Amino acid sequence: MSPWKTLLASLSAFLSVACSTAPPKGVTVVEGFDSQRYLGQWYEIARLDHRFERGLQQVTANYSPREDGGLKVINRGYNQQKQRWQESVGKAYFTGDKQRAALKVSFFGPFYGGYNVIALDPDYRYALVCGPNRSYLWILSRTPQLDENVKQRLVEQARSAGFPVDELIWVEQK
Repeated sequence: MSPWKTLLASLSAFLSVACSTAPPKGVTVVEGFDSQRYLGQWYEIARLDHRFERGLQQVTANYSPREDGGLKVINRGYNQQKQRWQESVGKAYFTGDKQRAALKVSFFGPFYGGYNVIALDPDYRYALVCGPNRSYLWILSRTPQLDENVKQRLVEQARSAGFPVDELIWVEQK
């Protein structure tokens, strides 16, 4: 394959994931979602590795309303190697009914990826979130630590949905 065809194939593959918002096949999102209750700070308890959070610890996500009806997203984490905090500001919008926890989020211009809440505590204390494929998964909590039994339930739910949970990175929170 020529270098141009390789580049075009790679770009096409990237754009198909970067612009995909639906959850992976066979994964259902939370219904009866209340975005107002979801607002505020969440601590990242665990995640699958991806380049935009690689090496970060003490990661948090903060959600607040935007004037245009979307959500403002601020992800923040400490890069131990660089000895500094890193922050990304993005925006999220529902992909359909606002009571269905399926959103698209963008941190990079016009490119959106899926943000799908697939498990949520009735009191909004913890959540399991996935992206558009099984390479993106997060366990979030309102507190820096999460009960071990809750962690195991969320891990088992993700395993049952086909996520590679043995590859989860457990985030250090202080």
